[in-house]
Amino acid sequence: MTKLILIFIAASIVNNVVLSQFLGLCSFLGVSKKIKTAVGMGGAVIFVITISSLVAGLLYKFILVPTGFEYLQTIVFILVIAALVQVVEMFLKKYVPSLYKALGVFLPLITTNCAVLGVALKNVANDYSILTGVIYGLGTGVGFMVAIVILAGIREKCEYNDYPKYFKGSAMTLITSALMSIAFFGFAGVI
Repeated sequence: MTKLILIFIAASIVNNVVLSQFLGLCSFLGVSKKIKTAVGMGGAVIFVITISSLVAGLLYKFILVPTGFEYLQTIVFILVIAALVQVVEMFLKKYVPSLYKALGVFLPLITTNCAVLGVALKNVANDYSILTGVIYGLGTGVGFMVAIVILAGIREKCEYNDYPKYFKGSAMTLITSALMSIAFFGFAGVI
């Protein structure tokens, strides 16, 4: 039990997928303008990463390994992720249309989000059990959500600040992200 808690904390804070591994930056930078859309994207990523960790782990352990088709893992994982993203997209379109419109093109981009695929592949590379892989996926998703919500909050506050025009827009977002990354590296301690 302690090992699972440590894996969750390490995945969400210490080895944050966005701020220390630099995976999933496309949606991280693109959807972090408002806290509401950041929370929506974070929730969608948590769902997709967690469920894809479960499904990919089951498929790998019970289908790919026994049949000797481990080399197809990347293709199978991408198909699983694409199917889950379609489920999320249909759910949001029907039940939360405002969030669906706010996320726009970034919602289908979860399919190609390297963080989601990276978690599934890392679960296999680390030989995690299915439960451990799901906990790692959940921690990674929570870490993504924490990072994107923090960035969205900072961006909302910076919107009303007076700073040179050269720093407005993408420049300030990248500087803020870099400073957040440095702060999150502090959780890893001194090597």
